[in-house]
Amino acid sequence: MSDGTTNNYGPVANMNGGQGNIGFNFGTAYGAASDPELRAAVEELTRRLRGLHQHLTEEQARTVDEALPELVPDRGVLRERGLMLASLAQIAAAVGTVGRPLAEAVGRLIELVR
Repeated sequence: MSDGTTNNYGPVANMNGGQGNIGFNFGTAYGAASDPELRAAVEELTRRLRGLHQHLTEEQARTVDEALPELVPDRGVLRERGLMLASLAQIAAAVGTVGRPLAEAVGRLIELVR
């Protein structure tokens, strides 16, 4: 039997009509537009990660795929994700010469978030 109580765990949206409703956009909650240098570093790292897939093992590719959505242009968030950045640097080192540009991109990003 229900008492009419609703328990919501997480975001709730009630939409009545409208057009082009796409739901929650959590990707812009970081206020990243204020730091173009950080945004450019994240975009470069993301581009290099996507271009490296053919050189990765299955496990490395999985780590990269899991890391991509975590790369946001927000210093505080990236500081908290230091282990993820370290994992990416490790992958870059493991693939050798082809991973050097990725290692440099990770290094630039780490310097920016210190």
